[in-house]
Amino acid sequence: MNTTNRLWQVVAAAGLALLAVLLTTFYVTNYKHHVQHSEAQVSVVLAAKDIPADTPGSELLSGKWLTTQTVPRRQVVPGAISSPEQLRTLIATEPIFAGEQVTTRRFGTPSERGVRAQIKGTQRVVDVSGDAFQLLAGTLRTGDHVDVVGGWTLDAGDERVSRVIVRDSLVLTAPAPPAKGAGLSSSSSDFAVQLRLTDAQSQRLEWMVAHGKDWRLEIRPAADAANSPRWTDNAETLLKDGAGIR
Repeated sequence: MNTTNRLWQVVAAAGLALLAVLLTTFYVTNYKHHVQHSEAQVSVVLAAKDIPADTPGSELLSGKWLTTQTVPRRQVVPGAISSPEQLRTLIATEPIFAGEQVTTRRFGTPSERGVRAQIKGTQRVVDVSGDAFQLLAGTLRTGDHVDVVGGWTLDAGDERVSRVIVRDSLVLTAPAPPAKGAGLSSSSSDFAVQLRLTDAQSQRLEWMVAHGKDWRLEIRPAADAANSPRWTDNAETLLKDGAGIR
């Protein structure tokens, strides 16, 4: 082997050794960067206490539901939020337990939750059936607010009384309009309305539907609605009202 060939072999070996050093250095540098990135501390939002499904995100901003904590980046779960403000327009679609990272995967839009997104506390969703006259079928619209007025006979005798038994109930689903030409004479089983009531209002309406028989919905004004003082009417109060009779 001549001197020239030996020189090229030496050069090639040195080049390969240098390339190996460069590749090793590149790998080590990238590995250190990856480790440092994974160990970097980031702030995440945790549940301070159990969050039930259907809790509005806006309610979670009060300060008692959420807390923040710093954790290594590698411990951040997919979808984790960095600010409670990200939940303002959302609603919890499943429970979140105390200590868990809060993620967008456990939240959705109110429309995804249907009527459940429109009730809280003592509010309830109630379906009520009746005839077209009672439920204002064809006139009543989803989103309207209604009162319920009823009349019944007192147990002590045959005296009839009437009064408003429910105030300002939200219509969650309006009844379908009567079929063309059917008028308001359809039977009581033909129509249904879905209302948002309190548990106490639901109890009153249940009694009225079961025992009072004579009841109907009244649409409230869309703006600046007001209520007259509460009272009960009977034959005597109707006779004396405005007639100057005592």
